[in-house]
Amino acid sequence: MNAAGAAATDPIETDAVIIGAGPVGLFQAFQLGLLEIACHIVDALPQPGGQPVALYPDKPIYDIPAVPVCTGGSLTEGLLLQLKPFTPRFHLGQTVRQVEPQADGRWLVATNRGTRFLTPTVFIAAGVGAFEPRPLKVDGMDRFEGTQLLYHPATLPVVTGQHVLVAGDSDEALAAALTLSTGGQAASVSLMHRRDVFQAEPERVQAMRDACQAGRLHLVIGQPAGIGTEGDRLTTLQVLEPNGSQTPLPVDRILAFLGLSPRLGPIAEWGLALERKQVVVDTATLATSAPGIFAVGDVVTYPGKKKLIVSGFHECVMAAYGAVPLVFPGKPVHLEYTTSSSRLHQLLGVAARGA
Repeated sequence: MNAAGAAATDPIETDAVIIGAGPVGLFQAFQLGLLEIACHIVDALPQPGGQPVALYPDKPIYDIPAVPVCTGGSLTEGLLLQLKPFTPRFHLGQTVRQVEPQADGRWLVATNRGTRFLTPTVFIAAGVGAFEPRPLKVDGMDRFEGTQLLYHPATLPVVTGQHVLVAGDSDEALAAALTLSTGGQAASVSLMHRRDVFQAEPERVQAMRDACQAGRLHLVIGQPAGIGTEGDRLTTLQVLEPNGSQTPLPVDRILAFLGLSPRLGPIAEWGLALERKQVVVDTATLATSAPGIFAVGDVVTYPGKKKLIVSGFHECVMAAYGAVPLVFPGKPVHLEYTTSSSRLHQLLGVAARGA
């Protein structure tokens, strides 16, 4: 699914670029697909789903129409399945850094990893901003990021023979520590948090304590205070304990699950009309102050705006129709229903009822 990679010599030409792969960004791609507008989707996180998957993948959501209850994870799975007929390309683990107008009326969109697009329309579905990991604040630690220090890894690394430290108090952190401590492949697995209180579900906290009692997992209460290195490798982490003493902890790999912080980031520098760090839009089309740039979801503001997923879904419809004159100049667009339109049935790959 991830189309990230080395930048091509020429920009990718497409009808639309969606910034954000949360529920609203995914539904925006679906609505564009119904209007035969091809798109690419960029997101800073390593997987689709946005805030619901990043922050509460297993917590119930009760206000999605016709779905009495779902989770952030299951909602994302359903939206991806719904979107599948339109095969949008995903560029994950990338942040849009540049949006510049071109002489022909299109926009040049570029990410921090060198991926570039030429497009007549851009859809900002970034929620409250791009989610970035909260850093492990230790002098010199940043140079090990991506090698010995991993933030919220989508898959756990191979740690055979390594001393592994998991930092955090969430379900995600405890689950990673328990998984790594179960196989017996690591030289040691430690879980570090600043205090002996955890945000994880009680059952998972108890499983963690059972693993510590069995000697498979070591619980470290304290905060990082410094690092030790040998050559270009991280070898120890100095832990400041509650009593004020410091203890060196051997580490070959650190997995940090310290939470994610939203950052409006470069969006604030694109010259769009903003109000309290939110993008001002026309409610008829969800167009921003820049021609060809639309915004939907929690990132937008207008009179009466409600920050609900269902409100964002409605905005996606309006934005998709607002984009048609820019993507297909002069093309008449009629409202069609998925229940009866043979064109839409063909796009969706379904047979008409009774056919």
